[in-house]
Amino acid sequence: MPVFIFDWIFQLFLVALVIYVLYSAIYIFREYERGVVFTLGRFTKVSGPGFVLLIPFVQQVVRTDLRMIVEDVPSQDVISRDNVSVKVNAVIYFRIVDPQRAIINVADFAVAVSQLAQTTLRSVLGKHELDEMLAERDKLNADVQEILDRQTDAWGIKVANVEIKHVDIDESMIRAIAKQAEAERLRRARVINAEGEYQAAAKLVEAGKMLAAQPNSMQLRYFNALNDIATDKTSIVIFPLPVDLLPMRADKSGKDEEV
Repeated sequence: MPVFIFDWIFQLFLVALVIYVLYSAIYIFREYERGVVFTLGRFTKVSGPGFVLLIPFVQQVVRTDLRMIVEDVPSQDVISRDNVSVKVNAVIYFRIVDPQRAIINVADFAVAVSQLAQTTLRSVLGKHELDEMLAERDKLNADVQEILDRQTDAWGIKVANVEIKHVDIDESMIRAIAKQAEAERLRRARVINAEGEYQAAAKLVEAGKMLAAQPNSMQLRYFNALNDIATDKTSIVIFPLPVDLLPMRADKSGKDEEV
């Protein structure tokens, strides 16, 4: 009886050992996953996707995800080039393109990319004025993305996009910016008004030259103005009559004096 129990325990142990070995040796990677394989601590290969068989206790594997990762960059205190304090937060999109370098060259690539994004965001935005932060976000996004992509290339990381989400300004600065915008609009209005006066004066000078070239045209303008005023019958209009319109009377007066 004791021998039977011993054999049963031994068989159970062998079954458990086989199950453990198979569990340790067989790996299945999804389409978006890769496995970085180490043999006795040394890098061997990148495996996957699909079925992968490893040697238990000799080979180890580290799973990596090749899908796009979205990382929210916490709000950063930035002082712009024109000495305005703002809070800026952003979101970055990156993914692993080389699993070997992402696992071997950096301890935690997600934390490394997040910290690098924070420092890069402060560095890049600090070189620009507040107006540029508000009006040229696409250019700033491209600048930050280019710097991050260049620095994370050694980690096997590809930064696909960077989007600045919010630029928060202090309440006192909002009032100052509103006053600045109002002054800018007043300046533009005065410039436009001056340009209109200049164009009108230029047209009047041109019209005066044309009328001086043809004296009879001035009489037509008198008649046209008189016709426009005559439509209003509620008032009496005193219209000056040029002496040039009375050539016949002038000629008659000259004949009488000669006689």
